[in-house]
Amino acid sequence: MSRGHRPGHRRRGREGSSSPPSGERVLVLPGEEIDSHGLKPGPGTYRVGGKVYASVLGLLSPRPPLIQVVALSGRYIPHPHDVVLGIVTDVQTTFWLLDIGAPRWAPLHMTGTPWQVDVGETDRFLRVGDAVVVEVESLEATGRIGVTMNGEQLGKLEGGTIVHISPARVPRVVGRAGSMIQTITEHTGAKLAVGQNGRIWVSGSPEAIRRVSEVLRMIDEDGQRAGLTERVESYLLATMPTSDRGPEETPHESAHRDSPDEDVPPPPAVDEGADIEEGPEESGSEPP
Repeated sequence: MSRGHRPGHRRRGREGSSSPPSGERVLVLPGEEIDSHGLKPGPGTYRVGGKVYASVLGLLSPRPPLIQVVALSGRYIPHPHDVVLGIVTDVQTTFWLLDIGAPRWAPLHMTGTPWQVDVGETDRFLRVGDAVVVEVESLEATGRIGVTMNGEQLGKLEGGTIVHISPARVPRVVGRAGSMIQTITEHTGAKLAVGQNGRIWVSGSPEAIRRVSEVLRMIDEDGQRAGLTERVESYLLATMPTSDRGPEETPHESAHRDSPDEDVPPPPAVDEGADIEEGPEESGSEPP
């Protein structure tokens, strides 16, 4: 059965290749042949007999020297240096087991934290259900995912709410050069920590959390459409809390800086105002 001409695709020439102009977003299907233009197969693609095919439903994204397809949905696949939000699911004598939304759980060893943790005292620092920001440190051949809490903007999250979106939508949440996350924080006053695994921590007033959650739902559902930033800003302006004196001013929150292009999943943003706990004092006081 012929595939026909699908929205987001260019019509193919006689040789079956596609050469979208710069800036056009091309949707490809699993198993669809793509013109690599001499680039090597990257994430979301595979090669058979010298030809390159898409392995997932997603957007074609040439990134020399690789050609890749950014998946529109699916389970989070960890990569080294990803910053992710994890939930503690088990506490052992020397490590905590984290659910980071990957096919396997990730152990966080007590030496991978900024705290001075004694053997058997791990439950003084993190308990089941606690949320943390960690970095993927290593991926072993056995499937084990090594993570660390040592680093800037990593640590335990206090309060707030975690919203789940598709990991493929994370670049749209950040936006080009941080434009989207800046728009969200400026118009809501909320604090955000964005994980590459599609988990986003939101802290603020109940109304701010509600508005941010609605924006994230919009991005998750319509992330592939153009003009998304404008639609998000229109929604935030229309729902801005008002008083007898008119629209209330919301405090400006620092946006994540140096975010890469939207088409490639960037290092996740952790808003500079996020309430990340640095751990108990070395004096031996009990952690919260």
